[in-house]
Amino acid sequence: MNLLTENYIAQRLKEAFQPGVVASTDGYAALATSQSGQQLICAAVLMPLVWKEDEWYLLFTRRTQNVENHKGQVSFPGGACETGESVEQTALREAEEEIGLQQGDVRILGRLNDVVTITHYRVAPLVGVMPWPYEFYLAKIEVSRVFTIPLQWLMQRENWAEHNFTPEGTQRAFPVISYHPYDGEILWGASARMTQNFLAVLRLQ
Repeated sequence: MNLLTENYIAQRLKEAFQPGVVASTDGYAALATSQSGQQLICAAVLMPLVWKEDEWYLLFTRRTQNVENHKGQVSFPGGACETGESVEQTALREAEEEIGLQQGDVRILGRLNDVVTITHYRVAPLVGVMPWPYEFYLAKIEVSRVFTIPLQWLMQRENWAEHNFTPEGTQRAFPVISYHPYDGEILWGASARMTQNFLAVLRLQ
C-alpha cells in the first residue's frame, strides 16, 4: 500500500479512463437506455481519499431518510449536474454543499468510467485527495454521518460478496456488490461498484 503515491494513482486513473464508456458491469445500462426508454440523468460524485494512520482511506457519507433517492444508504458526496457544469464542478460543488469540503482543499487526481444506477443516473466518479483531519459541516437534511474505510480493508475479498438484486418495476435480477458492515455501516450498490472499479484501476484486486 505504501507504493500508492498520488502520482501513481493519478497515472493509473489517466490510463484507465475511457471517455463515453459506462463501467457498470451489472447490465443495467442497457436496460435503462434501451428497454425503459427513460433518459439518463447526468450526475457526479467525489471519491475523497485521505491519508491517515500511514495508509489510504476512502471517505463516505450516510444519507438521511429525507433525500429523494437512496435514503439511508452509504454513498459518496455528489448529485445531479446543473446546466453548464462539468462533472468535476458538479462533484466539487456537491461535496461542499453536503459536507462542507471546500473546493480549494481538494486535489482531483482523475476520474473513473461512468456508472449507471438503477435510479437512472449516469454517474461520473471523480477521485480527489483531501486534507485530514478536517472540520466538516454536514447538510443535515441530506447527510447524517461522514466516515472513512481503509483501502486495505476494502480490497480484501472476504469483506464483500456479490448477490442478485431485482430493482422495483423490473423482472430481471442484476448482480450487486455488498460489503460486510464496517464501523456500523454497509457499503453496497452503486457506491460499492465504484469502489470496486477504483480498486481494479489501482490493481488491488
